[in-house]
Amino acid sequence: MSDTTFVYDKAKYHFETIEHLGLPEEHCYNHTTFFMSWLVRKRLMSDWFEQECQPEVARYRAGTMSINQLYEHWDCCLVSDMLSDEGNSFAEHYFEFEKGGYLADYSEHLQRDLPSEFHVSYTPENEVIAHGFISDRYSAWKRPQS
Repeated sequence: MSDTTFVYDKAKYHFETIEHLGLPEEHCYNHTTFFMSWLVRKRLMSDWFEQECQPEVARYRAGTMSINQLYEHWDCCLVSDMLSDEGNSFAEHYFEFEKGGYLADYSEHLQRDLPSEFHVSYTPENEVIAHGFISDRYSAWKRPQS
């Protein structure tokens, strides 16, 4: 990654689509919060992020705050300075929407027959599925670097 901040996703990019589809507002960021929750649980967030929102991260990890609430705390944005160097390297490889494989995996494993990626609900069951395919991609990504 370069020294400039890179925006992976902002919920506001999707508000118009969500409104058009008649879905609840949180559906504009579910596709990102699945990835962010995995990053937080794997401790791939930056030291700065961990320090800036230590109480919120602790509440999320303890199960008393949802990932959507944590994401909302950050104005529904996922940007590079929130991630560790390793987190950014992986996100740049996998999550970056233009060249990564995340959305294809998301579509295959979660969207399936739903009309769009935005129709996927954030549920504990879907989180397990998402964390599974993200972990698989992370393991495969790590192998060549070892």
